[in-house]
Amino acid sequence: MESTSAESRLKALGLTLPPAPAPMGVYIPYLIDGKHLYLSGHGPVQDDGSLIKGRVGKDMDKEQGKLAARQVGLTMLSTIQSNLGSLNKVKRVIKVLGMVNCTLEFEEHPFVINGCSELFAEIWGKEKGIGTRSAVGFGSLPGNIPVEIEALFELA
Repeated sequence: MESTSAESRLKALGLTLPPAPAPMGVYIPYLIDGKHLYLSGHGPVQDDGSLIKGRVGKDMDKEQGKLAARQVGLTMLSTIQSNLGSLNKVKRVIKVLGMVNCTLEFEEHPFVINGCSELFAEIWGKEKGIGTRSAVGFGSLPGNIPVEIEALFELA
């Protein structure tokens, strides 16, 4: 599976990408610097363009949070595909920073962010799709989204 392209994996998995989001503030959604692709923080955009909302530990459980993180990953893939033309232009995942909007008592941030990390491993393979990572809890996120994720990739 490691030799299969990211685009063919996306198709084989039967995944559809939501629309790539427009910036919701004064920033750009991505930046290419040499061989590196930086993605700004993304939220869980659904196929209709709306955002998943809610707080993990209050409005949703950890499984729903994990699904929201997977949706963030799909949104990030949409940004890559829309702006670079193909997921195959990514050589590997370098770093993922996952932020979870959760209650003070919630402690399973890594479990939630696995939703995105597992998706990236499915798309680019375990060797290239898993990079370094941080998963942290926040008292709130913009628009009451449950998860925001930013990432750094190496380009092919």
